[in-house]
Parts: sequence; structure tokens; C-alpha cells
Amino acid sequence: MGMTFERKLPIPMEVKERYPLSAYGEQIVAKRAEQAKAIFSGKDDRLILVIGPCSADNEDSVIDYISRLRKVQDKVEDKIFIIPRIYTNKPRTTGDGYKGMVHQPNPNENPDMYKGIVAIRELHMRALNETGFSCADEMLYPENYRYLSDILGYVAIGARSVENQQHRLVSSGIDIPVGMKNPTSGDISVMMNSITAAQHKHTFIYRGWEVHSEGNPYAHAILRGYVNKHGQAIPNYHYEDILHLCETYEKSGLQNPAIVIDTNHSNSGKKYLEQIRIAKEVLHSTRHNADIKKMLKGLMIESYIEDGAQKIGEGIYGKSITDPCLGWEKTERLILDLADTL
Repeated sequence: MGMTFERKLPIPMEVKERYPLSAYGEQIVAKRAEQAKAIFSGKDDRLILVIGPCSADNEDSVIDYISRLRKVQDKVEDKIFIIPRIYTNKPRTTGDGYKGMVHQPNPNENPDMYKGIVAIRELHMRALNETGFSCADEMLYPENYRYLSDILGYVAIGARSVENQQHRLVSSGIDIPVGMKNPTSGDISVMMNSITAAQHKHTFIYRGWEVHSEGNPYAHAILRGYVNKHGQAIPNYHYEDILHLCETYEKSGLQNPAIVIDTNHSNSGKKYLEQIRIAKEVLHSTRHNADIKKMLKGLMIESYIEDGAQKIGEGIYGKSITDPCLGWEKTERLILDLADTL
């Protein structure tokens, strides 16, 4: 056989029973979900920042980082709603490299999927209990979503997943905002089709069950840039790109039209310092067009404690082991600058 079946993993219900969310945690998750929905529906005009490490690789440094975000959030809460990134699974273009905490709770040790499932739940719960933040995660594996379904504040569907049927159908049954990225090809019709699918009701097979979804009215667009046929990164965060998406949304009839700009990836060409300029340019665009101002709901920023990235095993505390990130000093300054311009 081409696969070796190591062991049967516990179902999400069993993991949730072993590692339950507290009543306090449930209240925070519910309150923050309503706040996020209010922003995406236009009832709250704050800017959402989905911000944090490219991938969560170390529990202590991630909590340290999010604790710093908590202090900044308190300063800008009238202008900005922060949703920290705790991305626990990492898509790999070729399949090689660190695949995230769900695979390797310790990047220096062998994969252990059960330990990984427990580690990501404990990390999200620790962030919730210690900082009051329900956080964002990428739904790389739709079948794994249920392990965290009671604790997340935001879900992202990546550029390589957005055309996948199962990602779309599961998103239609999620009751928090879900962001659909444009694919790596840049074809926004793929992203718009994904949003449409996620906003509709469906019947499908999920984790061995026949399930019915009600549709997610808060599914929305994320522009992250794309790659052309020559492998060159092409941004799509400029004024004309956002305006074109606004016009496309207007013709779509979709609920709660909303746009989030990913300031890294192909928008920055993975030049992480460009995120500062890109974030400010996007807000500048909102001041010149009422439709952009209405539909632009947030920014995604990759940020950690130390600037840049390192190789696994270097052991620099708070420095990304995947894509390079903005360090903390630049991050704090950027958030305060953005709040001043809103």
C-alpha cells in the first residue's frame, strides 16, 4: 500500500471534551464573533487587522506576541479591531518544509498528529484565556476545522484551496467570517465563485456524515496578489484593483460585500518590509472613493517579535521559521499610525 495507517485519531468531539472551553472563553468567542460580523456587515466602521506570525511555531513566543497586541488593542479599540493570527498549518508549494504545529508541535522533532491537534487547541485556548482574543487560523484541511470550531474568531481560505469544493462547502457551514483569497493565478472570478458557494446552502459529506449547511453571509474576498506565467509576483492592492473588485461585487448580488487586503505574499513579493507602505497606500485609496471606503474592511499583516525569518534550528526567539515577518517595533508603530489615519 502507498500509505501506512499509523493510528486512529480521536474525533473532534472527544478532543473538545478532553480540552473544554471555559464558560468565560465561550462568552469571549461569542462577543467577538458578533463584533466581527458587525464590521463585515457595515454596522461597525472599525478596521479589522488580521495580524501575526506567518505560522505559529512556538507556544510561548506566540503568546508573548499576542500579549503585546493586547496592549496595543486597548489603545486603538475605537478605530481598529485586532484578530491575531495563529496559523497552525502551513501550505507548502512543493509539499516540502515545515507544515505547521498541527504536524509538528515541536519543529525540531518528528511529526506527531495527535500531539499537534492537542497543541493547536491548547494554544488557541491559552490566547483566549490570557489575552481575551479569539484568533484567526487558515483552514488548510477542512476535516480538521471541527477541532477548533468553538474557539476561532476568523477563518482564511488560502490561494491554493479557494477552488476546492470541500473548502467551499465547509465554509458555508461556518458561523464566523471566512475570507476567500484570490488564487495564485490572480483570476478573481475563482474567488468570487468561492464566495458565492460559501454564501449558499448545501448538502454534502463531511467527516463521514451527511450534513446540511445554512450558508455563510460573511464569506468575503481577500486580495493577496498573484503570479504571472513567468513566475513574477503581481500585486493587486492598488486603487484600480480594489475599485475593479468593488464593481465586480456590485454586479454579483452577494451579501455583505467586503474586501480584505493581504499586504504580504505576492502583493509584497514577500518583501516583508513593504507591508508598511502597502497598508498605508490601501487606506489612502479609501479616502478617494466612497465604494472602496465602504467595502474595504481590513488588512492582513505578517508580523512577529523579530524582523525577518530564520531556518529551523537557529533558535532565535520570536523569529519566523517560514515567511519573513515584520518585527514588533515596526508592527506597533504601524498599528498606531493606521489608527491615526482612520
